[in-house]
Amino acid sequence: MSRAVLEPLALFLTPFAVYAIYLVLRARWPLEVEHWTGVRVSILTVIGVAAAILGLVAVNLFAPRGQGAYVPAHRENGVLVPGRFE
Repeated sequence: MSRAVLEPLALFLTPFAVYAIYLVLRARWPLEVEHWTGVRVSILTVIGVAAAILGLVAVNLFAPRGQGAYVPAHRENGVLVPGRFE
């Protein structure tokens, strides 16, 4: 469950971190309010949401898929047989 929340959150926060690193490299203090105007924050938010959505789509498209049908764990002749794909 945490992976389902943390991956999109990390993708969303990446543009903000990149902008803060950009400010540091330009020798500006990134915690000053003047660098975080409404327009910049709005643009970073749109980029972050787009990155999170594209990340979720990419994970869904390229995730490995199970081959065949899943046979759940069961007992055969008193012996527990683990679940498997057939």
